[in-house]
Amino acid sequence: MPSRLLKRACAFAVLFAVAQTGFAQTPATVQLQDLTWTELRAQIYAGKTTVIIPIGGTEQSGPYIAVGKHNRRATILAERIAEQLGNALVAPTVAYVPEGSYAPPTSHMRFPGTITIPDSTFEQLLASAANSFAVHGFRNIVFLGDHGGYQKDLQHVVAQLNRQWAGKPARAFAPPEYYEASSTGYAQTLRQHGIRDDEIGTHAGLADTSLQLAVAPQMVRLERLRTAPKPGAADGVYGGDPRRSSAALGQLGVDAIVARTVEAIRRDTAGR
Repeated sequence: MPSRLLKRACAFAVLFAVAQTGFAQTPATVQLQDLTWTELRAQIYAGKTTVIIPIGGTEQSGPYIAVGKHNRRATILAERIAEQLGNALVAPTVAYVPEGSYAPPTSHMRFPGTITIPDSTFEQLLASAANSFAVHGFRNIVFLGDHGGYQKDLQHVVAQLNRQWAGKPARAFAPPEYYEASSTGYAQTLRQHGIRDDEIGTHAGLADTSLQLAVAPQMVRLERLRTAPKPGAADGVYGGDPRRSSAALGQLGVDAIVARTVEAIRRDTAGR
């Protein structure tokens, strides 16, 4: 091969290698916080105009589940929902939510590790985040709340934002299917699998613990749970018995939550 052609071939190989390295450095992720601003801009231009804001909460969940339960669960479920949607990214999870008063302590605030903020502060935080995403070109801003205590706050923020955005391209959503599938819908599924109501519970019982075992088993102190006496309200477990919890039961709930929420978001954003 003539030297001139050889040099050209070598130069092309170097350029190709550099380009491939650049592409390899762009992470295959739906997590917004793992992208650079230019990568994010490119993804928005390419059609990823839905952003999911997962909302958790930092609270006690009985003696056997870590206090970040809702945060981790909301993050993982939001990722799976975004991956199935195909046109969505996931914002950083909101970990600070209303959890009761601290003077005097009420609700979960009676247990160490719980963090609370006022409803007004919470709503302002969500509205500010949503407005930020609207500025950057997102058209569908979706709130997914993993905790029952602030569901009305989410609906209030959505209504406020959509009034503010009237005539603009952005819209806010808080599909109720997400929380319904993880609460009443999941409870019905567990009953169909022979689980009793006095096991399912409303907080830190079998339902809650099984969901956590399916998404983040490292957060559940399973060996201690198996050998423990039945926990009660004094332990932060309300209306249930988590001792027969399992990842297999939890996966039933995870699959339903993801499927129903994906369907709801596609319905709500259709044609936008």
